[in-house]
Amino acid sequence: MQTLESFRQTLLSLDTPRLHLLAASGAVLAVGGLAACYRATQRKAKTVPMGDGWWGVGPKPVSEDKSIYPFLVKMSEGDIQDLHRRIDQTRFTEPLEDARFHYGFNTTYLKKVVSYWRNEFDWKKQVDILNKYPHFKTEIEGLDVHFIRVRSPSLPEGCRVRALMMVHGWPGSFFEFYKILPLLTEQEDGLAFEVICPSIPGYGFSEAPNRQGFNSLDAARIFLKLMERLGFTEFYLQGGDWGSLITSGMAQMKPECVRGLHLNFVTVRSKGLGMMLSLIIGPYLPFLVGLTQEDVKRLFPFMEKSVYESLKETGYLHIQATKPDTVGCGVNDSPVGLASYILEKFSTWTDRNNRDLEDGGLERQFTLDDLLTNVMIYWTTGTIVTSMRFYKENLKNNIENRLDYKIDVHVPTGIAAFPHELRHYPRAWARQRYRNIHSYTYMPRGGHFAAFEQPELLAGDIRMFVKKVEKL
Repeated sequence: MQTLESFRQTLLSLDTPRLHLLAASGAVLAVGGLAACYRATQRKAKTVPMGDGWWGVGPKPVSEDKSIYPFLVKMSEGDIQDLHRRIDQTRFTEPLEDARFHYGFNTTYLKKVVSYWRNEFDWKKQVDILNKYPHFKTEIEGLDVHFIRVRSPSLPEGCRVRALMMVHGWPGSFFEFYKILPLLTEQEDGLAFEVICPSIPGYGFSEAPNRQGFNSLDAARIFLKLMERLGFTEFYLQGGDWGSLITSGMAQMKPECVRGLHLNFVTVRSKGLGMMLSLIIGPYLPFLVGLTQEDVKRLFPFMEKSVYESLKETGYLHIQATKPDTVGCGVNDSPVGLASYILEKFSTWTDRNNRDLEDGGLERQFTLDDLLTNVMIYWTTGTIVTSMRFYKENLKNNIENRLDYKIDVHVPTGIAAFPHELRHYPRAWARQRYRNIHSYTYMPRGGHFAAFEQPELLAGDIRMFVKKVEKL
């Protein structure tokens, strides 16, 4: 009796808004719980059909050449002379006073980057670095698909070697993974990886589609065919940015081949009761909606951190998802324009606070040699326009109406949540789509380009995830 009276007095002591919130929360959670239980009993694991495609010139042939041949990145003196000529003819516009990186790439610092590019950057040396790992090409669906394949030649007997495909995004490239490769291919605790890093068609050394409509599902199908052609029947996948969407599609098409999926960027459904409850109740009673204190720290205030910040950082997305060829024409013609367009993302997407710095914080995490090597991959291949078209093909219609968004991912999944990622997605949100999460790690530092910024942290998390999957 005394307990009931104490409980009644506690309720009466609460202010009306909080009392209403508790009552509403209880009711909604009860209904939501019943709905979730019903969905769980009705849900069946489904797959996305692989289908087929042809993106080459002319009609599809009766048979396709499936040979795999070595490829070398080459340097041309003519390309360097043309680059220098264009750099020398650049017209700069002086920045506004105290603009820092709030208006985009600060021109004062850009002049320093361009001066280094013109007078000190050694492309020949960087080409040698690119060729440090074995490169290959093979034709799939009419496209020459480029990839690197790396395995340590000196693994001890008995070491478990697992195949791992890592897929980049925009405006990155396969070069993002060069620092993490030695951390994965060498054995640790009896486990090592054979790593395959392809270039998305239309990016770098992979041929661009010749027809409209090539999206992440088409890339997923092509990369599955690549793994099959390489002789892998089981493998792990890892991706961020577009690589996250592509590898998720691969796991949906051939879950029987995918031992595990590791992501440092996730895409979730933006609708649903769970997310709505999280936004309403999360700041006050996070445990009721599956949030942690770290989730609250990264998510709220939601309008400021997730809505306003997204509006500040997604102007490029709207352009590339609607008229990529227009802006692409300009940056494909001007090396300095291309560098400023790409490198500005490596500033703000690494840490949005870099907007407050005169140099955008670029050299805090990267070297100019590494950054300009990535730019040169786009410049020498002339693929900035074709890479930007990937946004148009994926976003010309509501992506949430696509089959891969409606079907869950059921393979074992690991998620590395970096604190400066463009958006934070709590485990409670991620598991609405990724139904078999084996690990979810709040990373202590790092942003969007995880393998490029924090290779040790990402490699450690991948290893931890695989050990959990295989119970090592």
